[in-house]
Amino acid sequence: MTASPPRLTRKEQQARTRATLITSATRVLARKGLRGASIDDITADAGFTKGAFYANFASKEAMFLELLDEQFAEKLETIERIAGDGSDLGDQADRVGRDFVEALRGDEDWSRLFLEFAAHATREPAFGAEFRERFDKLRGGVAAVLERRAAELGIVPPFPADEIARMTFSMAHGVALEQLLDPATPEDLFGSMLRLFFGGVVVASTPAPPL
Repeated sequence: MTASPPRLTRKEQQARTRATLITSATRVLARKGLRGASIDDITADAGFTKGAFYANFASKEAMFLELLDEQFAEKLETIERIAGDGSDLGDQADRVGRDFVEALRGDEDWSRLFLEFAAHATREPAFGAEFRERFDKLRGGVAAVLERRAAELGIVPPFPADEIARMTFSMAHGVALEQLLDPATPEDLFGSMLRLFFGGVVVASTPAPPL
């Protein structure tokens, strides 16, 4: 006889339910939009009751913010790993850019969902504050990586690290929109932009004073 698979613990079952709800919500919200998609639509897609949704999330907005936390944590981890591998700065910029575009192409539903909630954040002050708080945290993490990299290169950039991080975020948002509007956008576009940008930052930098 074939052994039955081990029963999931309550915690494991809840984690599976949450993951299924998030997958369905991403798909349904990307297709119908934030206002057009109801909790019933999401739970029907996931095969659960509305009660299962509210047992895990207070609202669609709360669910998105949890997903955003996960996405941003993964992005920062990737950037930190690439920046710390000892390779050339230009090569690192290329790899960060390619990773970003590959992620966009691998999950267009997420890109649409992100833009949907970004627009929502401009209309709803409370949600907007939560949204910006997460962006500030990610930008701070990226700024810390840039500061460490500048110290390793022995340079003082022409702008504070937080401003440079904000510039790269602005470029990333533009590339994300371009990719959605035109799937033929070259996959190396963002990497090339970052290589040129950081090459210019290095040229405009001054040598760090001796310790």
